[in-house]
Amino acid sequence: MSECTHDCASCGESCGERSQPQDFRKPCNPLSKIGKVIAVASGKGGVGKSLVTSSLAAAMAARGKKVGVLDADITGPSIPKAFGIHEHALGDDFGIYPQRSKGGIEVMSLNLLTENETDPIIWRGPVIAGTVTQFWTDVVWGDLDYLFVDMPPGTGDVPLTVFQSLPVDGVVVVTTPQDLVSMIVTKAVKMCQMMKIPVLGLVENYSYFRCPDCGKEHAIFGQSNLSELAGELAVPILARLPIDPAVAAACDAGTIETLSPNYLSEVAEKLDG
Repeated sequence: MSECTHDCASCGESCGERSQPQDFRKPCNPLSKIGKVIAVASGKGGVGKSLVTSSLAAAMAARGKKVGVLDADITGPSIPKAFGIHEHALGDDFGIYPQRSKGGIEVMSLNLLTENETDPIIWRGPVIAGTVTQFWTDVVWGDLDYLFVDMPPGTGDVPLTVFQSLPVDGVVVVTTPQDLVSMIVTKAVKMCQMMKIPVLGLVENYSYFRCPDCGKEHAIFGQSNLSELAGELAVPILARLPIDPAVAAACDAGTIETLSPNYLSEVAEKLDG
């Protein structure tokens, strides 16, 4: 090892004294041109990340934008079902081609590559992370205005891979009213801050239930502390989503694109501003 000059720009050594961070971002497929990359994340599973991702994508497409969804939740993919996509993705020498929803949204998920939708993915972390990277580098996304990335829960291999390998422009963090979830969501926000990825705001799912008879709102999961959490984290509140059986039915039926109202239409407008 040569003597250190403390000029990291002209040094090829990999040592602990480097003063400039390395750029691990990968180029997308040569046949792809992608505007903004927005990740939807949370520190916990079951809070509705896939619902928020698919609804945001549908709302953005309704604004006339060209939209894609990268399903980075390799072991628990649910994006194709929300859009009613069950066909396999195809490929050639140029790369893998995503499936297109009825509304024109490009979708790539591991469920489009397995023989059966219910086949479990029993892979170790590095293989899963590598697959997510390939969904960026090897998929022919075409010309997109927005690519939404449905993240898996936690702050492990895959979120780290996405934040390091993809040019993420911002993150929407999903939470629910419970204090436990708020604590875990804080970890996700702090990870974004440590990775220097902008947090665009918080979306609270299961925020309330509106009685169809009297119109009164009920806090089924307890009173929300979203305002306090947003203040502590210094991030804006983007939306509070109700418990609406019609939303769950649309996801099950694969008709999330045609669901009305889309509770994230205003959020899409903000992000597209």
